[in-house]
Amino acid sequence: MTDESPILTSRDGAVGLITINRPTTLNALDVPTLLELERALGELETDDSVHVIVVTGAGERAFVAGGDIADLDSRQGLAHYLDFAEVVHRVFRRFETCDKPTIAAVNGWALGGGTELVLSLDIRIAADSAKFGLPEINLGLFPGAGGTQRILRQIPPCRARELVFTGDQFTAAEAVAWGLVNRAVPKADLMAEAMATAHKIAAKSPLILKLTKRTLRHGAEMPLGASLAYEQAMIGLVLDSQDAHEGCRAFLEKRKAAFTGQ
Repeated sequence: MTDESPILTSRDGAVGLITINRPTTLNALDVPTLLELERALGELETDDSVHVIVVTGAGERAFVAGGDIADLDSRQGLAHYLDFAEVVHRVFRRFETCDKPTIAAVNGWALGGGTELVLSLDIRIAADSAKFGLPEINLGLFPGAGGTQRILRQIPPCRARELVFTGDQFTAAEAVAWGLVNRAVPKADLMAEAMATAHKIAAKSPLILKLTKRTLRHGAEMPLGASLAYEQAMIGLVLDSQDAHEGCRAFLEKRKAAFTGQ
């Protein structure tokens, strides 16, 4: 992989970093880029030395400025459904269901597919200058990469509908106020903040992180009674792990836990 690749990966200890690397197009997503993004995620997801994955954009201006509009205009419905839409839905869902915690480091514009990618990631940290939005309605479209469904589940429905119907952009501060982003920081501090958060999480047991993320993800899709029963079963499974007992013993012995992922 070279610096000209649309997707770059690197590792910093137990943290994997994915950089969407098309700054001349403001990191716009097309099918080849999405397939490379999927490949990079698979590479880090199957690397046992990586416990947390951070996603960001190359350049100073954009995280992901959206999809390739000329490409969209060249398609009819069935071809779009079978090609771009199928790929983008699959890739974003893979991030959402990845067993490793994911962090968005939003360094600039996150519009259309950029906001939709953010909605698929676990923790979102943004530069205070970042801008978000689902502007597809202005093109006679709507957010079709999971945006209409995920945003309804993550912020109040009335706010979500207004954003989708108007296509208005919103600031990082607004995203924080609505609970869509965890926090906004000065742009110069963004990657340090994202990586510090990633390393803090990566120090936990990778096995327990995996089971915890599954419990959160599956439970959110169940009625409360079923989700509580599922949680009860999963915490029992956790107590069969060596790491759970190592953590308890370390607490009792007033020392730092040495998790092994078992």
